[in-house]
Amino acid sequence: MDGSLDFKTLRESLQAALVATTRTANSIASEDLQFQRTVNPTVGSQLDNSSGRLLSLANGLLKSTANLTGQKVGALEDADDVDIQWRNIVDVIDSLLEKADTCLDEYTGLIKRKDAPTPADQGRAQKRVKSSNDRLDWSLKRANILKPQNNFEKKVDNFATGPWKPLLSSKPHAKVSLEDSLTTFVDNDNNTQYKHPYETEITTTPYPEHVYKKREPKEFLPIDSTSAIWVDTYEGVLEMLEALKQAKEIALDLEHHDFRTYTGLLSLMQISTREKDWVIDTLQPWRHKLEVLNEVFANPNIVKVLHGAFMDVIWLQRDLGLYVVGLFDTYHACAVLGYPGRSLGYLLSKFAEFEADKKYQLADWRIRPLPEEMFYYARSDTHYLLYIFDMLINELVERSTPGKPKPDLLEQVLERSKDVALQRYENPSYNVETGQGPRGWYNVLLKSPTLYNSEQFAVYKAVHKWRDDLARREDESPFFFMTQQVLADIARILPADKKALWSILDSNAKGLKPHLDELFDVIQKAKEAGVNGPKMMDIFKSDSSSLAPAKVAAVIADDSDIPDVKELKADRSQFWGGVTLSSVWDGTAAKTAKLDGMLEITLPYPADFMDGSAAQMEVDQQEEMAPEPQPVPEQVIVNQEFTLRSGGKRKREEESEEEEEASDAEMDDSAPQTETDAQTGGEAEGDDSDEEEEEEEEEEEEASDKSSKKSKKAARKEKKKQAKEALRAQRRAEKAAKKEAKKKAQEEVASAAKQAEGEEEKEDQPFDYSQAASVLRARKTQEDVKKANKRFNPYGNKSKEGPKGARAHYSAKAAGRTATFKK
Repeated sequence: MDGSLDFKTLRESLQAALVATTRTANSIASEDLQFQRTVNPTVGSQLDNSSGRLLSLANGLLKSTANLTGQKVGALEDADDVDIQWRNIVDVIDSLLEKADTCLDEYTGLIKRKDAPTPADQGRAQKRVKSSNDRLDWSLKRANILKPQNNFEKKVDNFATGPWKPLLSSKPHAKVSLEDSLTTFVDNDNNTQYKHPYETEITTTPYPEHVYKKREPKEFLPIDSTSAIWVDTYEGVLEMLEALKQAKEIALDLEHHDFRTYTGLLSLMQISTREKDWVIDTLQPWRHKLEVLNEVFANPNIVKVLHGAFMDVIWLQRDLGLYVVGLFDTYHACAVLGYPGRSLGYLLSKFAEFEADKKYQLADWRIRPLPEEMFYYARSDTHYLLYIFDMLINELVERSTPGKPKPDLLEQVLERSKDVALQRYENPSYNVETGQGPRGWYNVLLKSPTLYNSEQFAVYKAVHKWRDDLARREDESPFFFMTQQVLADIARILPADKKALWSILDSNAKGLKPHLDELFDVIQKAKEAGVNGPKMMDIFKSDSSSLAPAKVAAVIADDSDIPDVKELKADRSQFWGGVTLSSVWDGTAAKTAKLDGMLEITLPYPADFMDGSAAQMEVDQQEEMAPEPQPVPEQVIVNQEFTLRSGGKRKREEESEEEEEASDAEMDDSAPQTETDAQTGGEAEGDDSDEEEEEEEEEEEEASDKSSKKSKKAARKEKKKQAKEALRAQRRAEKAAKKEAKKKAQEEVASAAKQAEGEEEKEDQPFDYSQAASVLRARKTQEDVKKANKRFNPYGNKSKEGPKGARAHYSAKAAGRTATFKK
């Protein structure tokens, strides 16, 4: 039978069984099982038997799956254990489904296992088919193997304190001796550190001349015709070293593991020349002897081509005592050239047309023997890198012609590569109280959105330190025992018992089971100690307020380059020129401030001062002090003004005409009105002007005969009085004439309208029913709407007929005309 047809039948039968089982489970869940247990005891026994059988099946499935995936789940004793260990169960089932998916794809022929290319597949383009499942197999990601670091001849001290000393026993290609290179300095955090032993060689030694020249790219050889040599002996290292000394450029790459070790493990090294590839096992007990490779790595005449070498140079120093002189980092070449992608996979696809499966970056590179797929991936990282180096050099040289205003892109790449090579390894330590350091909690909490109180913060710090000490002691990664999320959950929840603590731990925390009692005691002690302790925000506030006071004081003390304030102040404004903008600058504020001991206040000039004419004004700076003003005696005000408002509606109609006449008379008094006033040289003013004239005339008449003065005065008053009465009479007549004319005009308009209506009534025209408005759907006017909205008041008419109170006779004070008088 065909395999695909047989699988199709099996899949359909499995699917039908799963659908039936799911429907049955849903129907049982919808029933009231507790009621059924009470009514029928046999149902309860059947349910208990079914639950026990399902738990046994689940335990068997989890146990068999855990053996394949390397994950373990505790035994399920009852239904509550399913909820407690739900995370672990889900992880195990997911791993099982992933393996089943991969196996089904291989069985149906959808994918094939990735092997090294066959001769029929050779060519320039070595593209590999990607799996439909991009996840890395769990057995390759978390291998359960013995720790290779336990067999090292030179053990790693995880509790080392102080500065980390380089592992060099000799210094090839040195300009400064090893003894003179191993000096210390104090970094920005006031920690003593060793200097980079090859700092002088990296910064002062130039690159070979061929790096600055354009070259013909040397095509990489087909991957089948080149030999990838596995090096796991010291003799093989020496043989490889002799071949490397003959090369002008070598390609270098590393594979690292950091999950089952505290500081990390350099697990694999790949080196390629134009003809050969080497894969070196760096987990051998004699790994410290690989320091001999400094004869090539520190040789400035051999260019070392790496991609993204920031961490590679640190791993080489920490584990093998190797230092790179003459580094060319292709990552910085991508950045300087402005490529849209900067990864090694992008460069392989662009220049070599090779698609690398980067999921193996997460693989466990401690696995020995190395699987064929992982070996092929490691080799491909360096096999094409020298050809990519040639292409990048050519493009950089073309766009970096010396002596032209264009930026020297090649020189930028080389300088950045030198900075990468100058990186130093330091011991992973931190301050327990402040959390500062590469392994501390300060930066983690600074980015966390959770705010912990005093107890939670104390528990977080205590568990963090306990986890770090346990990881150093067991030579494991802190995240192997407890992830950052689990640590945050413990501090946030504060578990009250051990079972609650165990439910918080995820499947990756299986190594904590023997230390569960110890962890719970640490949590309880931290809770008690943190009742009166600081909160998380208190630490951050104190750090922000006292941030590096010594540095700030040093910056403030070093003010030698800061000029004096007088040197920074100009005498003339570059924008306003010589125009004075303030009373302080022209001296008037200081003069006025001396009066009565007042403060000097800066007053800006008004906008009209800044026009063209005002800009020419100059203030006399030598002006004498103004005399002190004499105090003015208070004057008794005799005449006080008061205002009368017009009354209600009843009085306004009667007094409107009199008020208009009075106001007109006052306006007439303000100008000469008669010939008599013109001859006397006076003006018909108000009552105030008459009294002033009278006072002046009385003073003049005192010198002459009193009798003649009185007669003249009486005559003048009589004339003025007659003139005013005549003017008032004339205005009354004009106003009456205007009213009469207006009344006649209104009567004529009304009579004309009546005549027009009468003529329309006389004309008899037949009614046009086609133009008539609809009676059933008649449009409502505004008056109809008002009538419809008006509410009926049954007591309205009765209230009108009854007696009215005093409030009905009260007329509210309304706004009217006003007049001002003097006593």
